[in-house]
Amino acid sequence: MSDSSPPPEVGQEREFQRGAVRLHILHHAAKEEIHGAWVTEELARHGYRISPGTLYPALHRLEADGLLVSEQQVVGGRTRRVYKATDTGKKALAADRGALEELAREVLGNEAL
Repeated sequence: MSDSSPPPEVGQEREFQRGAVRLHILHHAAKEEIHGAWVTEELARHGYRISPGTLYPALHRLEADGLLVSEQQVVGGRTRRVYKATDTGKKALAADRGALEELAREVLGNEAL
């Protein structure tokens, strides 16, 4: 009987991408209000293909964790939910940036930074 689960590196890649998506979301939400369709387009510009079925639960989880806050706005006659980083989200972003910088320095060396 063969194991049909993906090799471990596939799961690790997904986990790394989840973290990268979280960083992107917090980074942009700390600078300005964002909404799901814009986030999808922004992530696609960086090579991440993320479905609404993945993105919106991530946004909701960040909100439930107190890192984002959202409100509904009417734009062009349509209602959409916009998100922005909370103070806690901005602190988490700062910590994530520090960890990312340390990781990049370790993996890529000082000259890469």
